[in-house]
Amino acid sequence: MALLVALALFVAQAINFGMLLRERRAFRYSQVIVPAVTRLVDTSERLNNPAPPDRARGRRTGEASQGGSRVQVTAANPIAGGERRSDLEADFRQSLQDAGIKPLQVIVTVQRIAPDHPLPGIPANRAERLRRAGGELRVAVEMPDGRWLSLRGAWPRMERGLVWQLVAQTLILYIVVLIPLLLAGRRIARPLRTLALAARSFRPGDGVPPLEESGPSDVRAVIGAYNHLSRRVTAMLDEKDRMLGAIGHDLRTPLAALRVRIESVEDDDDRNRMADTIDEMNRTLEDILSLARLGRPSEPATDVDLSALIDAVVEDFRDLDHDVQFEEAPRLRMHLRSALMRRAVRNLIENAVKYAGGAEVRLVPTAERVRIEVADRGPGIPEDKLAAVFTPFTRLESSRNRETGGIGLGLALANAIVSDAGGAITLANREGGGLLATITLPRTA
Repeated sequence: MALLVALALFVAQAINFGMLLRERRAFRYSQVIVPAVTRLVDTSERLNNPAPPDRARGRRTGEASQGGSRVQVTAANPIAGGERRSDLEADFRQSLQDAGIKPLQVIVTVQRIAPDHPLPGIPANRAERLRRAGGELRVAVEMPDGRWLSLRGAWPRMERGLVWQLVAQTLILYIVVLIPLLLAGRRIARPLRTLALAARSFRPGDGVPPLEESGPSDVRAVIGAYNHLSRRVTAMLDEKDRMLGAIGHDLRTPLAALRVRIESVEDDDDRNRMADTIDEMNRTLEDILSLARLGRPSEPATDVDLSALIDAVVEDFRDLDHDVQFEEAPRLRMHLRSALMRRAVRNLIENAVKYAGGAEVRLVPTAERVRIEVADRGPGIPEDKLAAVFTPFTRLESSRNRETGGIGLGLALANAIVSDAGGAITLANREGGGLLATITLPRTA
């Protein structure tokens, strides 16, 4: 905002400078060029219509007092060198033509005069006037009869003073306008930055005290609304956790009772099928509760050796006689929630074991990221369903049904765990068949 205001002030001052420059040039035209043209026209008329001696002497006396510069008549151009001013030459030519004089040539030069510039041969008062003006105007006009009329006069250097005047005005405007604006912007921006940081790092129930309501009234109102909203969100999630705890308890109790009662079933096949059904219900319940509570994990993040964590998960599958291979990787310390990350890796490996009979696991560290790759040689997933399998309760009936899998929470839970850790999971079909699941985590420690 301050930059925009500064740019607007600069543009306004530039427009003001253009208008003042045009006004000064008009003033200089009326005060310098018009009198000079008048003297040239008077001299031309006097030469063409000679007056009686007494009248001529009076005219010459008046000429000498007018502007302090006589019009000289010479047979040749009296101006030798100097920077010619084509714009002034055009003004003089047009003014002379308006007065009925058609000059053959018009030569106009302006010479800058410094305050300490010596001006020999010039009266002291006129020399002082030229120094104060900053320049001397020299005009030479070739008349139709071949004679030259010339004069010299003071030329005020108005642009330099005008530039410094506008620079001073601009600085004053910047000081008067921008400094209060910057102070006001800082007073507004500081609490807004604090609010944005708190909103980005908001974790329900993390015990962070409410934000201090500071700044202008509107900003204080926004911060107050954020504090109220965070309290409401925390209260709602607390209520949800209590409800989930009650649901988990109420469902586990009858499942445990069923587990005890099936022991009285005499048929081994029926008893085993019933036990498997109860185990599946327990796993489903645990997955649902874990997914619902993921936004408020009770486990704190700690420094973990990620290579050792993956190796421990792989060993669990090997103990169950599953074909899971893990390439040895160097120790890699990561700051994360180990139990949740272990579950995410286990879900991916379990997915590969169910549909391909085995898995190949790799840990690939890079400078900024860490990849955990779980590959299999199973049926894969249709390309148009790769994103959909992360949606809870999504199952691909054509290749993955209840006989080989659960109810579609494994990948959804793994994706939620990895996202909570700041990473992502991607799925890709392998050449030659199979699926490659990749967990990508930001490198820490």
